[in-house]
Amino acid sequence: MVHLEVHMKSITIHDIDATLDKKISEKSREYGLSQNRTVKTILQHSLLADQKASKREMFADLFGKWTQKEKEEFDERLANLEATDTSDWKK
Repeated sequence: MVHLEVHMKSITIHDIDATLDKKISEKSREYGLSQNRTVKTILQHSLLADQKASKREMFADLFGKWTQKEKEEFDERLANLEATDTSDWKK
């Protein structure tokens, strides 16, 4: 059996003001987690979300960037596809 030891860093945050302490406590109750786990979750969502956003930005020019004019031209070209030709449904 192989045992792997993983060392995780611990940090201490000093002088948290009453307002922030209250918010952490509220979130902790909301999430149903300890305050320590709540702070870790908030940090992960906050800091790691930036990485996902920057990956999306690398491909932003490939999708979701139509001008209003481009959208209107696209809609015009598709208009015929939305029409139903009843003769197609006769036997």
